[in-house]
Amino acid sequence: MIFELDNVELYFKNKRILNGIYLKAETGKVTAILGRNGCGKSCLLNIAFGNLKPKYKLVRLDNKPLLKPLFSTKIAKYLPQYNFIPSEMKLSFVFKLYAIDWTIFIENFEAFAIYKNSKFKALSGGERRIIETYIILKAKSKIVFLDEPFSHLSPLHIETVKQLIEEEKKEKAIIISDHMYQHIITSSDIIYLLKNGTTKKIEKLTELEDYKYLSEGSLRS
Repeated sequence: MIFELDNVELYFKNKRILNGIYLKAETGKVTAILGRNGCGKSCLLNIAFGNLKPKYKLVRLDNKPLLKPLFSTKIAKYLPQYNFIPSEMKLSFVFKLYAIDWTIFIENFEAFAIYKNSKFKALSGGERRIIETYIILKAKSKIVFLDEPFSHLSPLHIETVKQLIEEEKKEKAIIISDHMYQHIITSSDIIYLLKNGTTKKIEKLTELEDYKYLSEGSLRS
């Protein structure tokens, strides 16, 4: 599947936030959005998913315009920056709700075995992020949006999540944004830089320095 987001215009109180945006993602690839804090990355993901209505946007699936919000089609899943699982919900019920195998999850994250009948609120911030990221990646869908999936994770868990992304992209188009650019770069096939309200497709990583997103020499350190 090919997902395209085009001609996005977003204003807040007459201030233009996004303009002339183009973004493309396809099955088998991870498409990344990089940009400084506050540049509009989360807004862009919310617009793509249909949570946020801009002044104008055009969404295409396999070159055909989509006239309703993407979330209403049930082919896309979205990981927001905030926790979306209710704090009182037991993990066993969460996994059942999303039709995801708890046993396979424990093979990747053995330390979570003790939490099967625990409520979501019993987990630490990092543990909650692991659960929610895993569920969004593993749930049935064709397009996945991940907003800051590496936040609050230990280095070991970050590597496990990166492996999961690599596995799931075989069947899905994955769009990811995170301020931890090193992990984004190593996990992505296509990179867009969001700067001054518009997207620039990065052909060579050195362009991230040229556009002043990274300081000179960052890529060598």
